[in-house]
Amino acid sequence: MNKLVYILFFFGMLIIPKLTYAQVDFNKTPDDDLGIVEDEFQELFFEALKQKGVENYDRAVVALQKCIAIDKAPAVLYYELGKNFMKLKNFGAAEDALKTAVDKDPDNEWYLDELYGYYVSQNDLKKALKTVQQLVEYHPDYKEDLATLYVRMEKYDDALELLDELDASFGVSAPRDVLRNRIYKATGRAEEQIENLETRVENNPKNEANYLALIYRYSEQNEKEKAFETAQELLKVKPNSQIVHLALYKFYLDKNNTDEAINSMKIVVKSDEIKSDAKLKVLSDFVNFVKENPQYENELLEATMLLDGQTDANTLVDLGLYYLNKKDKPKALNYFEQALKMDSENFDILKNVLLLHIDLKQFDLAQTKSEAAMLKYPAQPLCYLINAVALNELNKPSEALDSLESGLDWIVEDLKMEADFYKQMAKAYELLNNTTKAKSFKDKAIALKSK
Repeated sequence: MNKLVYILFFFGMLIIPKLTYAQVDFNKTPDDDLGIVEDEFQELFFEALKQKGVENYDRAVVALQKCIAIDKAPAVLYYELGKNFMKLKNFGAAEDALKTAVDKDPDNEWYLDELYGYYVSQNDLKKALKTVQQLVEYHPDYKEDLATLYVRMEKYDDALELLDELDASFGVSAPRDVLRNRIYKATGRAEEQIENLETRVENNPKNEANYLALIYRYSEQNEKEKAFETAQELLKVKPNSQIVHLALYKFYLDKNNTDEAINSMKIVVKSDEIKSDAKLKVLSDFVNFVKENPQYENELLEATMLLDGQTDANTLVDLGLYYLNKKDKPKALNYFEQALKMDSENFDILKNVLLLHIDLKQFDLAQTKSEAAMLKYPAQPLCYLINAVALNELNKPSEALDSLESGLDWIVEDLKMEADFYKQMAKAYELLNNTTKAKSFKDKAIALKSK
């Protein structure tokens, strides 16, 4: 295989449909000075590709410029030159080179695409628009780029017209819907957005996604009855739909139809089609519902067991707070500990765990965990206080005093915390039979609490 053709193949240059090397025949056997020139051109081009491959873009530029000095005709030289200038952030030179490549081969899609990418990178939207309009002639995929540019230039009507055309030709797509929704949000055309979705439902009544999008938009506009009716309509069309229950459970709760809400919730948490984060949102909502309606605690427990292994820290914290509110501290501690395993950097969760160990008189655990917390969070005075409480309860007053004295330095404008420190100091001195100091710190604590 000819050496340059081999190089072009492995460097991806065969994607360029038109490579014109006017006046240079690489298959010709050199028999005069022209052959020497051809060899030099070939070696320089190879060098340019090699240097670009190892990210020596400045050297690649030098080699390409030497190629151009030998033969100015091949458009690919300017295309490669432009790409290297882009890497060197020499944007003016990059534009000039890419424009020259396009001028020499105006029907080459790849040269136009590179120039379009350059204009987008420089936020030169007018020139990008002009270039992508040329690219649309080669491939309809560029129409999505064109629509995106229209949105960036706030040509919203043009963008919507183009999106409608693309949807009609190729069917709806998620990326185009994202763009469409950006337009509706920017222009405040909520009614038009809903009309578009209503038309989709009418035209394709078996498409679940259209119903779900319409339910969401109705809910967003606080048209709850229409959203509920749409959800029920979907259930008629697709009785086995699981995703629709993400909306239905909430509607049923709002309507105090608790049995149906619980049934929908169970469908959601059992579903293989629904993502874990959505399930957890439903469970979190149900936790809050059960706070006001404790008679449904068994259903909450069942839902929690169904989600075994799929919970996240936030949901576990919600469950911990629920049981803490019910004064069921062992269960609360269990959920907080599970949450801490999933979010070990969350100090608020750790704080609840440490305080519950104290409340449940688990002083050995409180001491061990608070010592680790002091190392991890040296500026948190609460860690020192909990450690001291545990040590006092374990009859280790001298160690408690060491911890309290270290922690006092970290208290900033928190009189209650400071008073609690003095109370524990008083207790430690009582354990050491130093009644004078014990009284002194008791008095300090009382004085702070009276402020």
